[in-house]
Amino acid sequence: MEERTPQLPADHPQSLAQRLAKFAKPALIAGVVIAVVCGVLLMIIGALDAFNSTVYSVDGKSIRDETEEARQIRDLYVGARTGGIVVLVLALVSAVAGGVLLYLNRNEPEAGDINGDEDVDFEDLGR
Repeated sequence: MEERTPQLPADHPQSLAQRLAKFAKPALIAGVVIAVVCGVLLMIIGALDAFNSTVYSVDGKSIRDETEEARQIRDLYVGARTGGIVVLVLALVSAVAGGVLLYLNRNEPEAGDINGDEDVDFEDLGR
């Protein structure tokens, strides 16, 4: 038995925006989730950095000193912070793009919507 995928009628060809719209909702959801995770990661990195600076400064030293030890503590989380910021920006761009595509195609029928604008109720399912 072969499965058929529902298609839109021939008088409604899909535009590029409509074809991309099927990826909009997953991109929006993934972008928001990844942005939240990156935001939490950056807050944790900031807290760890502040803690390390405080512990280093207990003996009267300053984290702003030009010593090798102070430089190593300042540079300890640079890679994680930079990576977190880059991924955060990419996630936000993905979420915004997904949201814009969903907004622009809000009135367009979906590819799997073979009923058009027909509303199917619970009573219609019992027939």
